[in-house]
Amino acid sequence: MTPTRPRVVLIGSMGAGKTTVGELLAERWDVGFRDTDADVVAAEGRAIADIFVEDGEAHFRALEREAVRTALVEHAGVLALGGGAVLDLDTRALLADHTVVFLQVGLADAVQRVGLGTSRPLLLGGVRSRIKALLDERTPIYTELATLVVPTDGRAPAEVAATIEARLEEDARA
Repeated sequence: MTPTRPRVVLIGSMGAGKTTVGELLAERWDVGFRDTDADVVAAEGRAIADIFVEDGEAHFRALEREAVRTALVEHAGVLALGGGAVLDLDTRALLADHTVVFLQVGLADAVQRVGLGTSRPLLLGGVRSRIKALLDERTPIYTELATLVVPTDGRAPAEVAATIEARLEEDARA
């Protein structure tokens, strides 16, 4: 029996469009969509912001790591990871043999898409400056892990999804 694995794993910063683009890809390919942040929320029965406040970031990251590990072996569709999931070295190692698409977003577009970020615990204390710091910290990791990098700035989610689909088809033919 062949193990189940995601068709594609989407990574990127908050505001990159992982959920929106992921749902579009899943619909185009007639497969399921799964978001590890949603998995953590469902398992814990509370919002990510509440987990951060009540139990701390380290506890959330442990839950996230387990959610990613589980999803990578159980889910055969499109999988979106939380923006910080790639900070975990074990998670990075697990992604090594998967098709990983980095949805690259710039600061201006990320800020516009995220808004005031009231439900995002890592944005407390200045949305723009926090997003910039997160982008600076995480972009090299996203790039290193990516099979494919797709810029999203100024592009509609459907256009991004079509680009991913076309580029993955090209890669499969090559």
